[in-house]
Amino acid sequence: MARMTKMPLTPLELPALLSDWWDEINDSTEWQDGIFYTLCAAYALVSCVALIQLIRIELRVPEYGWTTQKVFHLMNFIVNGVRAIVFGFHNQVFALHPKVLTLILLDLPGLLFFSTYTLLVLFWAEIYHQARSLPTDKLRIFYVSINAVIYIIQVCVWVYLWIDDNSVVEFIGKIFIAVVSFLAALGFLFYGGRLFFMLRRFPIESKGRRKKLHEVGSVTAICFTCFLIRCFVVVLSAFDADASLDVLDHPVLDLIYYMLVEILPSALVLYILRKLPPKRVSAQYHPIR
Repeated sequence: MARMTKMPLTPLELPALLSDWWDEINDSTEWQDGIFYTLCAAYALVSCVALIQLIRIELRVPEYGWTTQKVFHLMNFIVNGVRAIVFGFHNQVFALHPKVLTLILLDLPGLLFFSTYTLLVLFWAEIYHQARSLPTDKLRIFYVSINAVIYIIQVCVWVYLWIDDNSVVEFIGKIFIAVVSFLAALGFLFYGGRLFFMLRRFPIESKGRRKKLHEVGSVTAICFTCFLIRCFVVVLSAFDADASLDVLDHPVLDLIYYMLVEILPSALVLYILRKLPPKRVSAQYHPIR
């Protein structure tokens, strides 16, 4: 009796098989719940890490008030916490009517993520300007102004979509998010790159200089890449409904997207910037040299 042998897949059959597998996962309620709860847990973990680091910094230097480092960790805690709640209640979020409510819950944390990480650009810009004896008083005003304009435009888009669920306006909103992401990527490339090469030209070789070079270079590369990926995927989703990120039945795409553009970058940056600030030495106390 001849034994039945399984024929190997041909190159033409493999794409069809992968397509069937992708569709099967996307249409499965169990897979949807599993993936979105995984995202919820990952965001909750990053949020807890940011909160713990914020508490450690506050206990280390409570007298410094709200420094850029503290605000950065606080905003990381908020952004990741909101994402965890949204994906924890994904069934309710994706079923909201009108649809603009779903868009708000998905896009607002993305804007907060932009504000959080461009704080690093502001911080580096201030260091660079101080090192070059350039004025720094307008940098914070510029940061706040840029963020205010972005939020105002985005709110206008949401209000219009609430009144009239217009596909053209929704398309414009996605392109706007893509442009904002691209500008953030350029900001990291511009000031991160400038600060990196300025540190490289610094004449004194030390362990601290090497660590700062590694810190600036790594964070610049991570943030530039994540914002560039966000820009590309958002543009793609604006032109291709199959790449949409604001629907329940694209869980695999959501998992890949949010892991690459928010969860992994946040975790890596928090790890790289884990060092606590030095304790403040009292004016009445002078250490023995």
